[in-house]
Amino acid sequence: MSALWSVGAGLLLLLLWVRHRGLEAVLVHHRWVFVCFFLLPLSILFDIYYQLRAWAVWRLHSAPRQHAQRVRHIQEQVREWKKEGSRRYMCTGRPGWLTVSLRVGKYKKTHKNIMINLMDVLEVDSERQVVRVEPLVSMGQLTAYLNPMGWTLPVVPELDDLTVGGLIMGTGIESSSHIYGLFQHTCVAYELVLADGSLVRCSPTENSDLFYAVPWSCGTLGFLVAAEIKMIPAKKYVKIHYEPVRGLQKICEKFTEESKKKENSFVEGLMYSLDEAVIMTGVLTDEAEQSKINRIGNYYKPWFFKHVEKYLKADRTGVEYIPSRHYYHRHTRSIFWELQDIIPFGNNPVFRYLFGWMVPPKISLLKLTQGEAIRKLYEQHHVVQDMLVPMKSLEKSIQTFHVDLNVYPIWLCPFILPNNPGMVHPKGNETELYVDIGAYGEPKSKQFEARASMRQMEKSVRSVHGFQMLYADCYMTREEFWDMFDGSLYHKLREEMNCKDAFPEVYDKICKAARH
Repeated sequence: MSALWSVGAGLLLLLLWVRHRGLEAVLVHHRWVFVCFFLLPLSILFDIYYQLRAWAVWRLHSAPRQHAQRVRHIQEQVREWKKEGSRRYMCTGRPGWLTVSLRVGKYKKTHKNIMINLMDVLEVDSERQVVRVEPLVSMGQLTAYLNPMGWTLPVVPELDDLTVGGLIMGTGIESSSHIYGLFQHTCVAYELVLADGSLVRCSPTENSDLFYAVPWSCGTLGFLVAAEIKMIPAKKYVKIHYEPVRGLQKICEKFTEESKKKENSFVEGLMYSLDEAVIMTGVLTDEAEQSKINRIGNYYKPWFFKHVEKYLKADRTGVEYIPSRHYYHRHTRSIFWELQDIIPFGNNPVFRYLFGWMVPPKISLLKLTQGEAIRKLYEQHHVVQDMLVPMKSLEKSIQTFHVDLNVYPIWLCPFILPNNPGMVHPKGNETELYVDIGAYGEPKSKQFEARASMRQMEKSVRSVHGFQMLYADCYMTREEFWDMFDGSLYHKLREEMNCKDAFPEVYDKICKAARH
């Protein structure tokens, strides 16, 4: 009873303090208070709900039986929209705050919302090595489902809450992408409900134009209702090798060299300054040296990027064996390194041991509760950007990031980009090695100004025939956007499938110049 009185008294004092300081002031200057006392427990409840739901679906095998019925309901909503005169654009009815993108989609308030409740794994075909899933299945959900069966995905993008639909309609990448390409390149078929309410399946051999146009289209060609994704055999561990490298030229040379080696199952780089980095390479294995196993995903373990930094500070190489699922979601607990700005003491051993099991807070809940003041603060003093550039332009691009942003750590992730039709492909006629340069945090550059600095970055990326991930803030004009992306197939299909009255153009949906 005394413990309850203590907790009650503590909460009362907290509420009095919040009232004294003002809720907005607390949310802006002491956000960790709100996150630790409210969002972390709420995030746990979210996880419990979805885990119980997934368990119930698995026990009852309801997903395959109900999928067709759910798709028919989506078709009925689209046909109803047509009967109403097609006066507004359509979009998914999923609230904007539930997406992982930091962008707040205001179009949800003005467009016709089509409710899409599709979040189940439908079928695992071991013979074809393909898994068929609905679009709201998350990476955490899918790896937890496949791993006990002995399967995994060739590309498992970071963060548990990323969904299959978001990774197809946007994009996704992981440290195995130097072998398999982007997430879209591991997909073998899509099923969509189009603007006329029809259901179509597309693949490289069936409705191939639509298959290649769907990735990066951000839901502006139709509603994704299912996808078929390649699987590969899972192994128990990733044997990971850490190597600190100093000097920008040496970092770029070493990273390029390792990225070209197909014997590396995984390649990743973390840059801690302009001339300091740790290059990591990994291979899948079922055997491990027991003394070198590091279960980095356990709640009490140090955040992965901090663990990696120890090798740089000690100036030594190292080898560890990380359980595969822990490796796939190694940056999840710290949301890469974003959580250190929200909970500054989050990597403290005391916090990890006592409260680490509650981390991370749901990104969707962070968005829902951020308020206008925090949104503007983040927009002007915070960047979350992934720029995809040819590997041959890596050194030049890092220098541009340093001058315009000066944000560290920087994430380096290589990927192979095939010369397929669609919005994103190499400039030449051959497959080319690219790299994702990810910057997440508060810029330290003295001349940083959100709009001007990002437009300069976008110009630099266009000049080397690179691409900007579309989940992030984009400041390009329409002409600049279609100079970066190849819109020929996309616009052709929008015309042929009568999408212009049904869905906004992708530029109008995601770019700030169009949304303001």
